[in-house]
Amino acid sequence: MSIFNDIIKIWKSDSLLSQAWDDSIAMLKLSNEIFLKSLESFNSPESLKEIKALKKEDRKINDYQMTVRRKVLTHFSIGASAREATNGLVLVDMVVDIERIGDYCKNISDLTLMKESSINFGELSNEISKIEEEVKSRFSSTIEVIENQDEDLGFTLQDKYRKAISTVSDNIVSDIVSGKTKLGSQSKSAALVLYVRYLKRIGAHLKNITSTVVNAYDRIGYER
Repeated sequence: MSIFNDIIKIWKSDSLLSQAWDDSIAMLKLSNEIFLKSLESFNSPESLKEIKALKKEDRKINDYQMTVRRKVLTHFSIGASAREATNGLVLVDMVVDIERIGDYCKNISDLTLMKESSINFGELSNEISKIEEEVKSRFSSTIEVIENQDEDLGFTLQDKYRKAISTVSDNIVSDIVSGKTKLGSQSKSAALVLYVRYLKRIGAHLKNITSTVVNAYDRIGYER
């Protein structure tokens, strides 16, 4: 059973814990917007000015994280019920994962600024497209899981992570590092290895977020 049931019951209240919940949802949606823009920039580089502006969006994610922490702390410092403790702890854990997603999006923007030119993925094009689309889909599905406390969808996302994201990323990296796949230059190879690793880590943090709905608190972030 979801550990957020108490928050859902007080959804329309003025509780700071409920406000922290709303802030967490807004933070997750903002990180999705930043993620989509990061991928678009990596594949079709915009001007340096626009990419640098995108990197600054990470500050908004950080602000949300601090706001959630502050509201949760204040909620419990003024005598909140002990039975709400797990809900507060989970919110704090969840925004840590969202903040890390923001960091990886910023890493993708950094990579976009550093790489020498657009990358022709060659024989890896289908695999790169597959992992990009999977993380995009997972992001929107994760928002749905959290907003609706959809345990069935949460279990499905957890079960798909290793095959749809982790293994695909690992295989791409292995093929490049082993020399099985050649991209024409070391710089392009390095950029692509980093890119698919960033996508894998974003997917992993989304999995952690999903686990807040389907796992007990001590199992959040781990396989069922």
